[in-house]
Amino acid sequence: MTIRWASMADADRQQEYSPSSCLPDGDYQTQILEYRRASEAAWAQANDHPTASTTTIRYGDDEAHAIDVMALSGDRPAPLLAFIHGGYWQELSRVESRFPTATCISRGWNYAAIDHTLAPAAPLDRIVDECRRAVRTLAVRAEALSLDPNRIVLAGHSAGAHLAAMVAADPDGTDVAGLVLVSGIYELEPLIGTTVNNRLGLDPDTARRNSPLLMDAAGSPSTLVAHGSDETSEFKAQSAAFSHHLEAAGTAVTMLEVAGRNHFDVILDLAEPDTLLGDAVGQLVRSL
Repeated sequence: MTIRWASMADADRQQEYSPSSCLPDGDYQTQILEYRRASEAAWAQANDHPTASTTTIRYGDDEAHAIDVMALSGDRPAPLLAFIHGGYWQELSRVESRFPTATCISRGWNYAAIDHTLAPAAPLDRIVDECRRAVRTLAVRAEALSLDPNRIVLAGHSAGAHLAAMVAADPDGTDVAGLVLVSGIYELEPLIGTTVNNRLGLDPDTARRNSPLLMDAAGSPSTLVAHGSDETSEFKAQSAAFSHHLEAAGTAVTMLEVAGRNHFDVILDLAEPDTLLGDAVGQLVRSL
């Protein structure tokens, strides 16, 4: 499957890079409400676990520079699944990102929901830098948080998958041992000229230097790349192209298409056992 944006009419490109175009009514707000409902329930359930505790850590001075962590106490530090939310870099927060918490705790994993400043308050270069600082902070504070710094799996959804890939591609090195990228976008230039870019403000140079598909992937950690079956052709092509890019660099890659899931609900399976995505994430965590 090939990314075809360069040959598309503007209207077609707008539709292909609008994930809600695959929803029956085009309304994704119902799914956002489900993220919030599931996050509240999961956070409360995990808080009832006898050996789990919560903390919010800061990685900078701005309000959004925060990470919610649910960690297990024990003799041996547990692996960490850290998550960067989607929202085209313009919506959502860590509050809507807690839905995997209870399942992670039940599987013996720690969980962290990473926040970042949203566009247009921050340009994309800064958002990428914030996410890199957030993951470095988790690694530096791992011992105090009962996290295993050698078993940090970084997951991201949609724009969050892009940010997770950019964290792993940090030229200064990365603390990430595994990547889970769900319904992501890895070449950003097709967004120029769409309504997504009205608040994002990408120009060609910014888009290219923030495109993981155009970066050296040598040394990337083992990676799971997934998307739903009910997504646009371009989002599927973005996942396929980035998977091949990683494989060409020698990275161990697993690629999944999750049947019956769309761009918005596929991520709800992130840590759920007995689902295609959740089981694949479990295999990645166990391999570390």
